[in-house]
Amino acid sequence: MAAMDRALAVGCAVTLVVAACGGDGAKATPNAVDVTVAPVQVRDVPIVVEWAAQTFGGNDVEIRARVKGFLTQKAYREGSQVKRGDLLFQIDPQEYQSAMAQARATVNEAQAGLSKANADVARLRPLVERNAVSRQDLDHAVAAQQGAEGQVAAARAAMNTAQLNLGYTKITSPINGLAGVAQADVGSLVGSPGPTLLTVVSQVDTVKVKFRISEREYLLLVRALGDSGRATPRGEARLELVLSDGSVYDHKGRVVTVDRNIDPATGTLGIEALFPNPSSLLRPGQFGRVRAPVTTRTNAILVPQRAVREMQGTFSVGVLKPDSTVEVRPVKAGARVGSDWVVDSGLVASDVIVVEGMQKVRTGVKVRAAPAAADTTSKRP
Repeated sequence: MAAMDRALAVGCAVTLVVAACGGDGAKATPNAVDVTVAPVQVRDVPIVVEWAAQTFGGNDVEIRARVKGFLTQKAYREGSQVKRGDLLFQIDPQEYQSAMAQARATVNEAQAGLSKANADVARLRPLVERNAVSRQDLDHAVAAQQGAEGQVAAARAAMNTAQLNLGYTKITSPINGLAGVAQADVGSLVGSPGPTLLTVVSQVDTVKVKFRISEREYLLLVRALGDSGRATPRGEARLELVLSDGSVYDHKGRVVTVDRNIDPATGTLGIEALFPNPSSLLRPGQFGRVRAPVTTRTNAILVPQRAVREMQGTFSVGVLKPDSTVEVRPVKAGARVGSDWVVDSGLVASDVIVVEGMQKVRTGVKVRAAPAAADTTSKRP
């Protein structure tokens, strides 16, 4: 009832002011300027801030060729879901199969040498005890045995490397996710001079959204979303994602990562949030806006954005006076709420402002004021 009484009182006041300021067109000052006026709006509003954002996969994995060779097969459909371990690409394995066979032969040869060295040591040791051969002969045999053991170890290491390289010719997905467009065609030479990017696999059941906020906004966000025991704004899912077509994404997200420092070049802080994506509507690389309610402003004074004149970083509003003149009053503009602007200072709840024709007036100008239609006054966000 109090809000209704106030609205009725403000409406009556506007009518009286308009009538006093030029409601009778026949008696109005000939040089008066026609304007449309409306009372400022006073209500409790949530203060919501927005940041430009971009989507990424929950985990974006670059698939690269780790060995040199020609692609002989692309085993997946581009843009499709793949599972961990699924074959994506095949590199011609013949060269690496030959290297593996050679490495295995080298291991067999080294093991044969080690077997001979072991037999020599076993044969000479009892002969030395009976002084049948010199100690030096045994020492030479033991040294040869140790050298043969080293050759076996080196040969096995080379064989393991050859086996790894052969395995790298089959390129599989390391995660479950969405496989992107191939960056190389069958027949292309890959892996030279370095690891060649073949495609990217992204987890999209949960999407990562990255955005940057100012230091002041960070402090607001910490106080709004954080808890007393933390220095980062993590918590319940309260972030909204506005897509490029203006629609609001169905699921809310939560902050998971806050960069360690403010970037001195931009004065901003990197933030990462996670949004569930069960329908796979979101894809990596989309642009949008992340918004979050940071506080609720009680008894906030709101004016339409079109009623605010901005010039060189200063803001002003035309206030209708009882003597049918306008006072161009400087104001401090705060947050934007829908099509309105919260005024932090410069206006009071009883003020009537110019909402149409602001560009035609200056302080002291006589006006003919007409009340704004109901649908042109401040709207809720």
